[in-house]
Amino acid sequence: MALFKVPTNVQREDTIIGPITMRQLIICAVGGAITYVIYISLAKKYYIEVWFLPVAISAILTATFAFVKVHGLTFMRFLLYLIEYLFLPRKRVFVKGAGDVFVPDFMKSNAQPKKEEKYEIKPKKSIDELVKIIENKGLIKKPQ
Repeated sequence: MALFKVPTNVQREDTIIGPITMRQLIICAVGGAITYVIYISLAKKYYIEVWFLPVAISAILTATFAFVKVHGLTFMRFLLYLIEYLFLPRKRVFVKGAGDVFVPDFMKSNAQPKKEEKYEIKPKKSIDELVKIIENKGLIKKPQ
């Protein structure tokens, strides 16, 4: 009889190297490449006082985006939620009928709207007239 271990936390990312996930590894690789390019381009021409600050800022931002979590969210997601919070209105008011109805292109028709026909319902009908009303779905065309 074989027993299988059922994962309990399926939302957690799989680790690749030690505690580092694939997402963190990619962020570190891209950020490290950018930092290295900045270092190579500035270190040839300038002293450490000039190139150290851009290289340090790039390395710190890379480490922040890769490893820092705020309230259980990755730093990138936290930053996007912060931007959304700052730019979207905080108070929303419902106004009935104020929104535009979205109609997809495939549902739009170029046909001309039908002319509205006037109908009237007459009380006390004979059986023949009632049959005509039922066949016309309860409406009788008004003579013009």
